[in-house]
Amino acid sequence: MPSFDTICEADMVKVKNGVDNAAKEIGTRFDFKGTSASIEIKDKEITLIGDADFQIEQILDVLRGKLTKQSVDVRFLDIGELQKIGGDKVKKIVKVKNGIESELAKKIQRLIKDSKIKVQASIQEDKVRVTGAKRDDLQAAIALLRKEISDTPLDFNNFRD
Repeated sequence: MPSFDTICEADMVKVKNGVDNAAKEIGTRFDFKGTSASIEIKDKEITLIGDADFQIEQILDVLRGKLTKQSVDVRFLDIGELQKIGGDKVKKIVKVKNGIESELAKKIQRLIKDSKIKVQASIQEDKVRVTGAKRDDLQAAIALLRKEISDTPLDFNNFRD
């Protein structure tokens, strides 16, 4: 029976390259000279450190630009709140989304069920598997998901006949 998996997963190699490129630019830019502006990545968390909120936003703009050049969808970024750390420094934690949250998985499942397309959706850990009798029905389900869910970068893989 044909099936495919719906996932939400960033290419962490490209994300790391984008962060490294952003760190290089921050190190060489004139407006960041003599400040505590920095950016680093550990696991799936990117830490931005700066002297003020304005500087953090500039670092975030540089990061978005570098990730876009690496062809990473910036919708993967979950930007946290601004936090004060010692003295006059501030930091912001940016998490890289990985996997489909349970709310979104339920929304996908409900969308497919309400569409009357002859396919079934089942939630499996952090992905949603869609199975159907015909390949055309699966392609219609992919088109429906791409159209209806635009706030999360969904990817479709493991397509089996």
